Amino acid sequence: MTVEVQIATECSELPDTQTVTKWVELATDQHKNADVVVRLVDEEESAALNQAYRQKNGPTNVLSFPFEQPEGLPADALSNLTLGDLVICVPVVLSEAAEQGKAVLAHWAHMVIHGCLHLQGYDHIDSNDAQQMETLEIKLLDGIGIRNPYES
Repeated sequence: MTVEVQIATECSELPDTQTVTKWVELATDQHKNADVVVRLVDEEESAALNQAYRQKNGPTNVLSFPFEQPEGLPADALSNLTLGDLVICVPVVLSEAAEQGKAVLAHWAHMVIHGCLHLQGYDHIDSNDAQQMETLEIKLLDGIGIRNPYES
């Protein structure tokens, strides 16, 4: 597995690359030969992407961009499965952790795992899908000693 962590923020309160990689590996365990990019950004980049791709104003905690094979690219052109890119807004994650009374590292783990599940097709648009995704998030987080993020 290849995890590329891109730091595009001046904020210094970041998890280290090894930790981010472990969270990605945990959430994508069935895709051992996958590639994922995790980009850590400020509010301006997050807001621009959120507007461009979701038509929503303002920054958001995590955006997931599942990889789509470009038309005309042979199926065997890539040596690994490319799952896609995560864009995580550092100030939003830090603010949410404080507002929700959560440990910052625990919230980081949740956002990375949540985003990786989106890259694999999980979603939370309807209640059944949300329940399935949240159950998996809770299980994965519990496996690394982080309590249920959906409990207050």
